[in-house]
Amino acid sequence: MSKIITKNLDLWYGSFQALKSVNAAFEANRITAMIGPSGCGKSTLLRVFNRMNDLIDGVRIGGEALIDDLDILAPGTDLVALRKKVGMVFQRPNPFPLSIYENIVFGVRIRGARVSCGDLDAIVESSLRGVLLWDELKDSLRSSALRLSLEKQQRLCIARLLAVKPDVLLMDEPCSALDPQATARIEELMRELKRNYTIVIVTHNMQQAARVSDDTGFMLLGELVEFDRTDRLFASPRDKRTEDYITGRYG
Repeated sequence: MSKIITKNLDLWYGSFQALKSVNAAFEANRITAMIGPSGCGKSTLLRVFNRMNDLIDGVRIGGEALIDDLDILAPGTDLVALRKKVGMVFQRPNPFPLSIYENIVFGVRIRGARVSCGDLDAIVESSLRGVLLWDELKDSLRSSALRLSLEKQQRLCIARLLAVKPDVLLMDEPCSALDPQATARIEELMRELKRNYTIVIVTHNMQQAARVSDDTGFMLLGELVEFDRTDRLFASPRDKRTEDYITGRYG
């Protein structure tokens, strides 16, 4: 079942066309990796799914982007609701200069709902369990989040998203600031999370895409050149441009 579908999706930054008629279907409860050289459009595509490109002057978008069959590019789309449904993890961890506890409940608080202390405590525990940090951090919830290692900061940022109950997790190079051991632990976390979430990850690391993803899309110069199951795309790409990229002859 497709969670996200793009139909003839185009995007321009001023006169520069960053996405060219992208057609793709991202399946629910799977990890999809987007690979390709720098500037190929993969991060731009990721930001379409929570309308982050709207914050950039001169952006124009054509075509459709559907999540659960609703066109998120349609006029009148509730962007607050969309960004609750579609959370984003960035290249470097960005915890707030607050306690671990306050980081996690931040999104719940700013939405203005009246939530009891007991319910907030339950949200914190559930979110930390979701990123496999509860046992380690349950006795230091009032400590500064900035004192955590980079890997734990990235896990905390994911927990902060889980607290507002998204459906989709977008991850833009989430391991680029981490060492290999921390990267392996975040990748294992992704495999756990896909049981409950649809994950789209942008990565320059083809080995990471091969290890962690179920499906992979290869982008080049704004075009989605190939989109297939990860094992098939890496073993027998249909397009020579894909083959050239994954074998190191391009990019």
